[in-house]
Amino acid sequence: MRFRLIAPYLAVALFVVTLFGAFGILPHTVSTAVAQVAIARIDVQGNQRIEALTIQSYMIIAAGDPFNPARVDKSLKALFATGLFADVSIRRQGNVLVVSVVENPIINRLAFEGNRRIKDDALEPEVQLRPRIVYTRSRIQADVQRILQVYRRNGRFAASVEPKVVQLEQNRVDLIFEINEGPVTGIRRIDIIGNREFDDGKLRRAIATKESRWYRFFSSDDSYDPDRVTLDRELLRKFYLERGFADFRVLSAVAELTHDRSDFFITFTVEEGALYQFGEIEISSTLRNLDTEVLHKSLTMSAGQTYNAETIEETIEKLNFAVGQLGYAFVDIRPRVNRRREEQRIDLVFQINEGPRVYIDRINITGNIRTLDKVIRREMKLAEGDAFNTAKLRRSRQQIRRLGFFDKVDVAQKQGETPDKVVIDVDVQERSTGELSFGIGLSTTETVTGDVSIRERNLLGKGQDLNLSLGLSTAKQEIDLSFTEPYFLDRNVSAGFDLFSRKEDQQDRSSFEEQAQGFGLRFRFPITENLRQGVHYTLREDTIEDFDDDVSPFILLDEGSFITSSVGFDLVYDTRDDISLPTKGVVISGSQALAGLGGDEQYLKTNVKWSYYYPFTRDVVGNLSLKGGYIVGLDQDVKVTNRYFLGGDSLRGFENGGVGPRDKDTDDAIGGNTYFVLTTESRFPIGLPNDFGVLGHAFIEAGTLTAPDVSGPDLLDTKGIRASIGVGVSWRSPFGPIRVDLVQAFLKEEHDKEELFRFGFGTRF
Repeated sequence: MRFRLIAPYLAVALFVVTLFGAFGILPHTVSTAVAQVAIARIDVQGNQRIEALTIQSYMIIAAGDPFNPARVDKSLKALFATGLFADVSIRRQGNVLVVSVVENPIINRLAFEGNRRIKDDALEPEVQLRPRIVYTRSRIQADVQRILQVYRRNGRFAASVEPKVVQLEQNRVDLIFEINEGPVTGIRRIDIIGNREFDDGKLRRAIATKESRWYRFFSSDDSYDPDRVTLDRELLRKFYLERGFADFRVLSAVAELTHDRSDFFITFTVEEGALYQFGEIEISSTLRNLDTEVLHKSLTMSAGQTYNAETIEETIEKLNFAVGQLGYAFVDIRPRVNRRREEQRIDLVFQINEGPRVYIDRINITGNIRTLDKVIRREMKLAEGDAFNTAKLRRSRQQIRRLGFFDKVDVAQKQGETPDKVVIDVDVQERSTGELSFGIGLSTTETVTGDVSIRERNLLGKGQDLNLSLGLSTAKQEIDLSFTEPYFLDRNVSAGFDLFSRKEDQQDRSSFEEQAQGFGLRFRFPITENLRQGVHYTLREDTIEDFDDDVSPFILLDEGSFITSSVGFDLVYDTRDDISLPTKGVVISGSQALAGLGGDEQYLKTNVKWSYYYPFTRDVVGNLSLKGGYIVGLDQDVKVTNRYFLGGDSLRGFENGGVGPRDKDTDDAIGGNTYFVLTTESRFPIGLPNDFGVLGHAFIEAGTLTAPDVSGPDLLDTKGIRASIGVGVSWRSPFGPIRVDLVQAFLKEEHDKEELFRFGFGTRF
């Protein structure tokens, strides 16, 4: 009954709603009513450091704007995006918009705990958070990953970092990174798959990454480094290309971390390919009037030899230099390769074209902390503004290395600001050039000799050489002070002086004591790139005194004091690739000194030396050397202090002065006017890694000393050849060079004095 009464009204209402909906009148009216509600103001709550107006400036909606849920949502996201707030909420109370914030704290102090291997100074630049910066969780996590990356670069993949936050007043915090460094992640094993021609051991020695061993405590090469593994791929490729395998490829290099994260297994998968030989080798040129026939002597390979990619690079460098010598400054030499796979031959055509005219824009030198820029620049064979020359660039690198001041010398080129400009970057890594050296010798008669010297080869970073030697043994007191300026008056002339005072007890050797004081001046200048000449003057006073009761009459003749004034010259031809540890090249030197420009002594003294280094393999280097000397008196006999004495370092296997003319009755060494020594020696690894710096040596020496200016029935001068054979071990330790030699003389005279063992030690600072 009641439904019947209200039914007409419901029908009318439905009709109206339907009508309004059909014309879109009802929704528009409602939304318009809502949109017309404007925000009277924005209230900010919870802020402590940040001003309310600053917070409102980050928002998309402002007071006076109509309320819009979409713009409110964007304002909420914008406030979170600032990183200033840990929490933000926005709500509407009538026509007021209330913004509630929880500010992120400010970092008061940042600290690292538990880091012993990597210091704070190395970690601080890696993290982004700093004191007085807003603390956020995202930044914390990012910094944790950066710290872990630092430890991984240092081979510690087991390291962990836990950030700790200490709450302080005024919404501040102390942030502490608690670090568990963990052990160094070593290399448990290196496997190589696919190699047939070379065993795993030989290939492991060719790469930079090494397996972990107890003796690698001074090296980091046995810790995992992804960049080093990438380098290993290139080293393996270089190894095979230098041995004829032109198709060699490294298919993969996989590093697997053990479950305890303490070690890696590294596996290289290689494909060796076939062994190739050089086929036909030709030189072709598009340069006008260039006779290619004269360039064939620059080729470092010939048909039938095993293919070697390194010899191709060497040939290109030599051709560049040879063509430059003929007056062609801008050339481009490219090898054209024709690979005959069926015959396993590679034909080469060195194509010489006119290259782009490129000039040196600037030379940048980096890495030198102590050494002045000019010390490096004056060794460069190129200057800013010169035409670029690859051969001169290579020679510049060699000259900088030969200074002996740097462990690493990298010379690279890059494009300048314009296509015709090139920039040369010289990056060096300095080595310690100060030396504190000790020498000890132990002979078969248990005589111990020693000396100490202090030397700085790069004084004040100017390349100057200052040396102070002290002989402090019971038999010798010596002070030598020498100084060398390599570029005197900024010219390519070295100048130096020597001051010396010596008192040497020769009682065991020749039954007298010797004193000498004096000074010397010297100059040296280049004649060619590898040939240098020097001149020198020496003034000294010698005193022979304190004879034993049974001194030889041959020595007693020289009792007293005498002054020597001498002038001389020397020539040195040096093509060694490295002065301290040469692998190839030759050194030829000769000197003469004429005494008699005043003073009491008159003689002519001549010394010669020839030394040749040849690499039998990459690791084995041979050395053949010959040295000798001759002194002749001018209208007088040569005194004992000016004669030659042989033994010790000059002829291993014999004591100092243990070889040569000797008094039969007194056993005194007389010395001689003529000597020569021939040495053949090989240097080789002994199974330890090259970076460890331990090398083995095997040598044979032969020589003689004869012809003093005295004669008599008691003089023993057999003029016979003495020879010895020995082995030794040298170590380029962090404390300096150490060498131990065991020597056995097998050609000797009955009156010679032998020495079985020699030990030398030095340290650098």
